[in-house]
Amino acid sequence: MFGSYLLVFFISMVPLIELRGAIPVSRGLGLPLTISYVVSIVGNMVPVPFIYLFARRFLEWGADKKLIGVPCSFFLTKGKKAGEKLRKTAGHGFFLALALFVGIPLPGTGAWTGTLAASLLDMDMRQTVAAVTAGVLIAGIIMALASAGVFGAAGAVFNK
Repeated sequence: MFGSYLLVFFISMVPLIELRGAIPVSRGLGLPLTISYVVSIVGNMVPVPFIYLFARRFLEWGADKKLIGVPCSFFLTKGKKAGEKLRKTAGHGFFLALALFVGIPLPGTGAWTGTLAASLLDMDMRQTVAAVTAGVLIAGIIMALASAGVFGAAGAVFNK
């Protein structure tokens, strides 16, 4: 049982997959939803301070290196574009926009991308962590409901 929770924890730390994949995996393993939700949230949040503090520096350093220059430049550009688009759209509501961006359970909109975008835009670290935490909680709720079949059941009711 502990090994299954550890697997869910580590899956939730993987970029692009994050808790969006970890919660359905936990359901497939037959783990209780409430505990899996908490484990996934914690696992998804562990990398956030490190991404904020070090990802930008690493990407800027690696952008002109021979072997890693292309991916570093790609992620630097992608993060800046996502952040600038979000800031332009949100204006003064950037905190809420970042939380909603992270909360949409789609690939590329999770804690990793949101934190990198906030870092590239020099958003305060406390605000970044708070907004990303709110977004991860929202995404976790959506994924938990989806994994429990709530959306499928609602669709069945409306399709009759």
